[in-house]
Amino acid sequence: MIERQFVSRKIMEFKVQEFISSQLGKTEYNRVDIKKTPLGEKIIIYTTKPGLIVGKKGENIARMTEALKEKFGMKSPQIEVAEVQNPNLDPHSVGERMKYVLETYGAKRFKFIGYNALKDIMNSGAKGAEVVLSGKIPSARAKTWRFMAGYLKKSGDIAASKVLKAYSMAKLKVGIVGIKVSILLPDVMIPDKIYIHPIDDKIEIKVVEEKLEEKVTGEEEKKTTKKKEPVKKKEPKKKTTKKVAKKEEVKEEVKEEVKEEVKEEVKEEVKEEVKEEEKKE
Repeated sequence: MIERQFVSRKIMEFKVQEFISSQLGKTEYNRVDIKKTPLGEKIIIYTTKPGLIVGKKGENIARMTEALKEKFGMKSPQIEVAEVQNPNLDPHSVGERMKYVLETYGAKRFKFIGYNALKDIMNSGAKGAEVVLSGKIPSARAKTWRFMAGYLKKSGDIAASKVLKAYSMAKLKVGIVGIKVSILLPDVMIPDKIYIHPIDDKIEIKVVEEKLEEKVTGEEEKKTTKKKEPVKKKEPKKKTTKKVAKKEEVKEEVKEEVKEEVKEEVKEEVKEEVKEEEKKE
């Protein structure tokens, strides 16, 4: 059945990973990915120090290639070495580093080790991270210590596919201490995050002033036409100071009434234009 084929393939991949990890020893080795290609199996080894993995003139790669052919029956395995750009954003690298520190110096300062690893992850730009230590630390009874920072999804598609996780085991005198590292990378787009686009102040002020002038002139014409009465034609008289003052008062009243309305209208119009541009993009 097809299910048995999938299971047997996963078992074989696990055995290959165990074999490679035993061959590499305590070098800066993070993880192994196995891909099937038309030419054969492609094995990618991720590490922070590619020189140690390759060896002198590629002797480590040649030795592992021959061993994979003999032990697992691979026809043409292709081993590639990929460098991890930022080890603080790789959970495998962080877990192995914590494992090395715990095995070397013991579990007396386990809190410092956990918080220090968390600090390095967040300083590298991660959105969120979690480090979990479980085992007989610091007492003879098993406990779980959790160190968290930032924003980390615990359920849903983001938690299943975007949150990077890794597990390591530190062998101490008191027993085995489990290390679990979870990291949410900075380039992950979270669907429930809301982005508010700022409106350009210059555009808003310009449009508000134009609409204010239009409405002010319209209101002035309306009020002046209402106050006009049929009068006999006389010689034109000079404008008095009272009439000028009244005109200025009318302008100020109209401006105060219209200003707030125009601002709200302009904001809504600009927001709609921004939304349309985003849809087009």
